[in-house]
Amino acid sequence: MLFRSNDSGSVLAERFIYFDFDSDRISQDYQDLLSHHGKYLAANSDVSVRLEGHADERGTREYNVALGNRRAQAVRRLILLQGAAASQISVISYGEEKPVALSHDDEAWRLNRRAELIYQAN
Repeated sequence: MLFRSNDSGSVLAERFIYFDFDSDRISQDYQDLLSHHGKYLAANSDVSVRLEGHADERGTREYNVALGNRRAQAVRRLILLQGAAASQISVISYGEEKPVALSHDDEAWRLNRRAELIYQAN
């Protein structure tokens, strides 16, 4: 059963996909989650999502923007496989520009290597 995307008790409330260092590969841990998001979008053509790609601070600005884009595109591909329309999905990369953790250590870097799903009503 699918729930509204803003229902805090829903699997759809989880909107962060984390990545390994220097990787755009989505781990098996997120396959089910992205399946739910894709099915939700497929069943709700009036909803769209912006996928925001992020990287940690290591690497050049240009490299991190490209890596963030690859991460968001990887999420996009999995969501499309579930039947969501391409017109429902937009992608943007912020690279290292919008960290959620400001420390300069492994835990902060882990949290900053992510893609976020931001839902929008059409």
